[in-house]
Amino acid sequence: MIPLHDDNPTRIRPLVTIGLIGINVLVFFWEISLGPDGLQRVVYAFGAIPAVLFDRVELSPGLAVIPAELTLLTSMFMHGGWMHLISNMLYLWIFGNNIEDAMGHGRFIFFYILCGLAAALAHALLDPGSRIPMIGASGAISGVLGAYLLLYPHARVLVGVPLGFFIYTLYLPAMLVLGFWFLLQVINSTAAAAGQEGGVAWFAHIGGFVAGMILIPLFKHRDVRFFNPPRR
Repeated sequence: MIPLHDDNPTRIRPLVTIGLIGINVLVFFWEISLGPDGLQRVVYAFGAIPAVLFDRVELSPGLAVIPAELTLLTSMFMHGGWMHLISNMLYLWIFGNNIEDAMGHGRFIFFYILCGLAAALAHALLDPGSRIPMIGASGAISGVLGAYLLLYPHARVLVGVPLGFFIYTLYLPAMLVLGFWFLLQVINSTAAAAGQEGGVAWFAHIGGFVAGMILIPLFKHRDVRFFNPPRR
């Protein structure tokens, strides 16, 4: 299922959500402007590498341009390809505006970053010897999805379901769309742990999602209720 739109209006203009999308897009254009070799260098320099974070290996002096701890932040603004960027920004645009609306601009910035940090740490702690750089906004956006599930489980989400050469669209409750998404992360993380699937930091998605659910009570406005009924 590909989410396309949610039927859940906001009260404020999502300036932070728009800004985050703009930053991610600009960083990606900078990445691809460096060419294949330059792109590989910046991924290793600014991506979060668990083995480097836990001092198991060291980067060469030409790549160790920032402290390893800071890569937990820089990694969440980098992407490895067009589909990686587009899918992440689509989810952020659809679900991020409502979470920003529920907590305000300033709190949303801190919430987003904390979810991203929690996601990166979840991945690193479960695979501390990995030398593969982790990049992408998926972990932080997973936190947004976790918060959305608790606040707006009944919101209607327009999804596209590919059927051969056609895409069938229908509205589904957010609890079904996000629950199905989370189930896929669990299944894929299990496959990855068994050595059958690799290349994606599935545990970061799970860690970010859980972090979003834990943090949302601390960041939302007091007048925003959990499990809001569908808006007419």
